[in-house]
Amino acid sequence: MHVWTTSAPPFYKNGYVVACERTRHAIVIDPGDDVSEQLAVVKREGVSVTMILLTHAHLDHVTGVGAAKGALGVPVWLHSDDLFLYERAAEQGRMFGLHVNPQPKPDRFYVEGESLAFGDYVVDIRHTPGHCPGGVCLAIGQAGQDGRELFVGDTLFAGSIGRTDLPGGDLETLLASIRNELFVYPDSTLVHSGHGPDTTIGEERRGNPFLQ
Repeated sequence: MHVWTTSAPPFYKNGYVVACERTRHAIVIDPGDDVSEQLAVVKREGVSVTMILLTHAHLDHVTGVGAAKGALGVPVWLHSDDLFLYERAAEQGRMFGLHVNPQPKPDRFYVEGESLAFGDYVVDIRHTPGHCPGGVCLAIGQAGQDGRELFVGDTLFAGSIGRTDLPGGDLETLLASIRNELFVYPDSTLVHSGHGPDTTIGEERRGNPFLQ
C-alpha cells in the first residue's frame, strides 16, 4: 500500500492519498487546504482515484472537497451524524475569520460495519464519535488479511487525543471510542492522524497520558 501525506496552512491538517500498488486504484482522504497537493500527488503518481473519504466534517478536513470532486469526479463519503457540520462549512469558516465556500453534498453515507474496496485493499469503517458525532476511523488493509493501517482523523494523536469542546464533542464518548474501536487492533498497528506525526496503537496504549 502506498501512502502519501499532505499538509498546508493555515491548519496544517494531514490529508492522505492511499493507493494499491498493483492496480494503482486510490482514495483521497480529507481534502482540505492541501487539496492542490493531493491532486498533484494523484497526477504525479498516475493513480486512479475511486472515492473521497472523510473522517469527519470539521472545517480543516473539508475545505477542499469541492475542488477534489470537481477534478476527480468521484463520490464523496461522510458519516451522516456529521452532516450538520458539513453543511455549515461556511459558518465554521467565519468563526476563524475565513471565507469558505459551501461544499458539494455528500454522495454516500457510511453504514457502520461496512467495508469499501479499492484495488486489492478494503476500508473497514469504524464509527468513533467523541471529537464530533460522525467521526470515523478508516481501517485499511489487504482484502483477506487481518493487518490494517488506521486513518483516524482527529480522534487520536501521538501522545494526545482530539479536542471535545466543539459542537457535538464529548470527552467520555471519545475515550470510549479509542478504547473500544481503536485499541482492539494489535500494538504494531500504524496510526495516521489528522495532525502531527504517525504513531502506533502500542505507543498510545502504553504512553498516551489521556488514556492511562
